[in-house]
Amino acid sequence: MANKLKPVSVWALAAGGMVGGGIYTVLGVVIAVSAQWSWLSFAFVGLLAITSAYSYVFLSNKFKESGGAFAFIEEVENKDLAGSLSWMLILGYVLTISVYAYAFGHYVSFAFHGGPLITRLLAAGIVIALIALNLAGVGKMTKVEITIVTVNLLVLLALGVYGLTQWEPAQLVSGIEPRPAWAGLFGGAAIFMAYEGFQLLSYEYDRIKDPEKNFMPVLISATIFVVLLYIIVALGATFIGGAISLIDFKEIALSVAAKKSFGTAGVVVMTVAAGFATSAAINSTLFSTAQLSRRIADDKELPQWFSHKNSNGVPGRAIILIGAIAGLLAVIGSLSALVEAASLVFVVTFGIVNFICYKERDTKKWIPMVGVVIAGITLVALLFRVIISKPVAFGGLVLIVLLIQFGRPKLLKNQQKSAK
Repeated sequence: MANKLKPVSVWALAAGGMVGGGIYTVLGVVIAVSAQWSWLSFAFVGLLAITSAYSYVFLSNKFKESGGAFAFIEEVENKDLAGSLSWMLILGYVLTISVYAYAFGHYVSFAFHGGPLITRLLAAGIVIALIALNLAGVGKMTKVEITIVTVNLLVLLALGVYGLTQWEPAQLVSGIEPRPAWAGLFGGAAIFMAYEGFQLLSYEYDRIKDPEKNFMPVLISATIFVVLLYIIVALGATFIGGAISLIDFKEIALSVAAKKSFGTAGVVVMTVAAGFATSAAINSTLFSTAQLSRRIADDKELPQWFSHKNSNGVPGRAIILIGAIAGLLAVIGSLSALVEAASLVFVVTFGIVNFICYKERDTKKWIPMVGVVIAGITLVALLFRVIISKPVAFGGLVLIVLLIQFGRPKLLKNQQKSAK
């Protein structure tokens, strides 16, 4: 029982999983799309996050196992969909790690007046360091993560609340054209990946103390808190920094706001908070993704190559491959493209999980149904935005999906023949 996660730990890890890289990376992106309606963007897709948290907990408690969406789909006996979605989930986590590494590089580089080369080296370096940490068998450091989360939440809350005391609505459109209210929908769709981190707790279900009693209220309250925090920070930081400044420096939007509020001291505090928060988010996501890959391989939905464990008992090959691809994307990718691609994966995943919950639930079916509807609306908005603004990136993502859908069965079949 000593190793079980108590409610406070679960709450902190859930909130930290979302906030760890979320608000640091997406604030400038959402302001560029939604301007004065950025707070509405966070609120709208926040409803999808809340209903999805409900669905994840219900299904975890019903099936009484770790594994998240992959396990849920297997339980409802749709093995082909489980396999395809698991590959898409791994892709989503790789993109998420790359976004966090991208943010780490930019925030730390800004503090030391580094150029593009330093920024790229920092992004690659943090991924390499955390790959090494995970290979050494010390990738999961729950107490350290909880400490980082606590400091991170306090810093963000302080900045947001201070910004609200400087109430100045004109700053929400300072230097840019006001947007119509429906822009809030497109902004929320573009940055939905900022909410995905809570689902990592579904992979830790076996470690949660008395999950049938604690998991639901803890995860729901953590998700609601993060939704409110994002709204507060979105408004407060923009009141301080002004819309155009946060857009022009979207990679380091919160450092810009902190500098305008508290000068060099603000930059130092925000850099430390961002650096540790994004590092913890990379570490947690890398660890969980590698473990998920091993489980999927054990179920023969990934090549057995991913099942291999090193001398420290960790899936070393998966850690190296996942980390290497994420590090490369962090170096060569653009922030908005990475964020939107990751958001697309998780909107689809959460929509499916809400639908499964709707089918499995006998009462309160309206909760997952709300999630299904919001996921559908968000998906349409995001597809429309990506097709119009990033047709090449969209084409690449479609190609990957087709390869997964049609190439995965053939690859696994060939592997089974080779094993015989």
